[in-house]
Amino acid sequence: MSLPGQYPILFRAMRRNPSGIKEIARRAGVHHSTVSRVLNPQTRSLVSGKVATNILHIAEALGYRRNSMAVGLKTSRSLTIGVIVPDLTNPVFPPIVRAVERTMGTEGYVTVLADTDNSMETERIVLDSLYSRQVDGLILATALLNDDIVAECRKRLVPFVLVNRTISGATATSVVTNDSYGIRLAVEHLVELGHRKLAYVGGPLNTSTSKSRHEGFREAMTAHRLKADPRVMYECKSLTSDAGSTACQSLIQSKRRFTAIVAANDLLALGCYAALDAAGLKCPADVSVTGYNDMPFAEHFAPPLTTLRIPLTEMGNQAALLLLRKMRDPKTVLPSVQLQPSLVVRGSTAPPSRSR
Repeated sequence: MSLPGQYPILFRAMRRNPSGIKEIARRAGVHHSTVSRVLNPQTRSLVSGKVATNILHIAEALGYRRNSMAVGLKTSRSLTIGVIVPDLTNPVFPPIVRAVERTMGTEGYVTVLADTDNSMETERIVLDSLYSRQVDGLILATALLNDDIVAECRKRLVPFVLVNRTISGATATSVVTNDSYGIRLAVEHLVELGHRKLAYVGGPLNTSTSKSRHEGFREAMTAHRLKADPRVMYECKSLTSDAGSTACQSLIQSKRRFTAIVAANDLLALGCYAALDAAGLKCPADVSVTGYNDMPFAEHFAPPLTTLRIPLTEMGNQAALLLLRKMRDPKTVLPSVQLQPSLVVRGSTAPPSRSR
């Protein structure tokens, strides 16, 4: 049972005075053992929701806080988990992290966040640091297709879940979206508008997200009997607006004909906007553009961006729930979760211009 987020971290000892629990029990009209169960996230589900909520209200009013250090000493747990992300400036990750914090908080855990800045060396340093803090588990958003971080976590016997990305062979529990399906939705939308000459601006193919979206574009073009021309398909070294702008500039300078650009994320799409504008081309009058992720403020782009919405909050929530299960039973084998994206049509796509 998870109770509302107003009780994210429970509870520091009231001057180590056991009468605190007895006073809560007296006011709630329950036995002190019932109070103890409620104040312990691991046993709270044994008490009915109504009774537990009442006890938590009383505990909060009395200023009672559980001593997490003492709990850790008794149970060999730190009540902390680590979340490692590749780039916190990427708008995809804050909603995921926030959902993880909320879900873990309702179970009494504190979340420690680390940003690797897309550096494998930093990733190793961060992992060592979190391990030295004796975190109870990890949520990893940094995994590359062939990444030894998974083997390292297993070696150290740290429960972990991958989020947003997975690894080759799908040998680790992960929470991802159906990326190839999402790109197929974008291509289908453009084809229905009348586009036949589609360009693609993607990310580095050493991540599962970029690889799946790249493959999804090829599959969708083939399904519509269109050519996925490698001369108008660009693999960017990073998923940034600058990288998208550079790729789009190359597209324009190639003189290859295209009427639409399918971008592998919203930042790449934003970069395409800038390059088109610099070349005197209008979106969508001259070139339609689609993105991926539906990052915050995508609806306020000029024009508002047609994109694939992925359930970022649900992704973080599911990752946290899976990690909780793994921490309770490290030997359990849990299936991965694949969430579905949805197409959000806005002002960046329109029928193709006859002049192009």
